[in-house]
Amino acid sequence: MSHRLDNSLEVEDTVSYPLKGLEGAAIEIDRFSLWYGDKQALFNNSIDLGRGLVTALIGPSGCGKSSLLRSLNRMNDLIDGLRCSGEIRLEGENIFKKNIDVISLRKTMGMVFQKPNPFPMSIADNVTYPLKIDGIKDKHILTETVEKSLKDAALWNEVKDRLNDNALGLSGGQQQRLCIARAIAGNPDVLLMDEPCSALDPLATRKIEDLISELRGVYTVVIVTHNMQQAGRVSDNTAFMYLGKIIEYGETSLIFTKPKTLKTQDYVTGRFG
Repeated sequence: MSHRLDNSLEVEDTVSYPLKGLEGAAIEIDRFSLWYGDKQALFNNSIDLGRGLVTALIGPSGCGKSSLLRSLNRMNDLIDGLRCSGEIRLEGENIFKKNIDVISLRKTMGMVFQKPNPFPMSIADNVTYPLKIDGIKDKHILTETVEKSLKDAALWNEVKDRLNDNALGLSGGQQQRLCIARAIAGNPDVLLMDEPCSALDPLATRKIEDLISELRGVYTVVIVTHNMQQAGRVSDNTAFMYLGKIIEYGETSLIFTKPKTLKTQDYVTGRFG
């Protein structure tokens, strides 16, 4: 069955490859479509995201990558006129069922945005913010969380002597790692990253990429990126999207070296995008 995307393009069901290391799906996207008012942004997408793996979403600007990513923790709910069909299941539970606790869902999925967004408070207070809004006041727990989260975010050695300094004084790359530390402080199962390196210099980008590799296996990571080389370096599996539809999905090395559709081949070889 084909899905009409515009007046000139029809896309068949997603072309799939064997997936790397898929022992179980943390997230199942099942025939998921999304509309902003009368405008359809996502078209009947179905893929499984492997538990403990890094999955990259690639494709040209406006293809629906961020719309899909923000659907995973229902951040799109904040947009007027939004509606969707199909299901997204987290550990088997449909996140759109009527009695779902959306706040708890978002705590389960840490979010890292395109530009670093530390709060105008101390480094330590940034990290412990998710705990404090949950009412946790135990100083021992808060202190342990600061150290563990900053270590997990590969930032501890750089800031351990300045935890009370304002986080806005950190470099851009440090701020982004701080935001990752804040995201994992709440002990999520999933990390969603929307172009986390696009505002960073090459050195800071390398540190974030190394960090993503270290987080593999501890968290299920879903990363949106325009940088195909980055997707190739950090991800286990890759989904190529075009005009709201996942065209191909599978092990990253196969997507980049043996694409099955002309559209994917044209994108990964730089002919468009």
